[in-house]
Amino acid sequence: MHMIAQAPPEAQNKRLIIAKIAVVVLYAVGVVGLSLPEYRELFLKLTPAQLLLTLVILLGYHKGWSDAFPIFATAAFWIGFGAEIIGIHTGYLFGDYVYGTTLGPKLWDVPIVIGVNWFILVYLTGTVFHKATDNDYYAALLGATAMTVIDYIMEPVAVALDFWYWKFEIIPAGNYFAWFGVAFLIHLIYRKANFDRENPLAAWMLVAMILFFAILNFTLEL
Repeated sequence: MHMIAQAPPEAQNKRLIIAKIAVVVLYAVGVVGLSLPEYRELFLKLTPAQLLLTLVILLGYHKGWSDAFPIFATAAFWIGFGAEIIGIHTGYLFGDYVYGTTLGPKLWDVPIVIGVNWFILVYLTGTVFHKATDNDYYAALLGATAMTVIDYIMEPVAVALDFWYWKFEIIPAGNYFAWFGVAFLIHLIYRKANFDRENPLAAWMLVAMILFFAILNFTLEL
């Protein structure tokens, strides 16, 4: 069997450090740009690109490229995206809301990158908690809870930056219950899929994303 040559540990560590610095720069620049009114419009246009770049960087350190991984990734994208379609067109699941223009091109009135966002969040939280327990349901509970907390931090920023809008400008409590339920389902699929879940960049990326929205809550005075 042909073996792919591995870089020496020193080179791998250096590459990981560079990637961590790149993540910090990516999100720090985003916070500054979105916090300053004179640059906000430009950085809002770059939001989909930032999310896609996050995906590329993250997958660059993914190790479990088995046949099960693309199945999980596809399921995560379409379950999350499908839930948003139902939410937008029926008002069920998350409540009455509509997407703005910030997140880019839409399919059935839902930005395509929303499916990418669902995948990234499940992947990150799943990877961080995958060693916490051998029980798939408890692990899914931990991951879904973490994602619900992230959504709570993200919601005010998302509304302020034209990601989406809620009817009567009120975020319904049902949004968080539905978010938890959809996240729990995708996390179960993540746990059942047979692939290597190690990613040395996952925890770093997750913290960067949380701090990104947490800091914007303060700089935008929300």
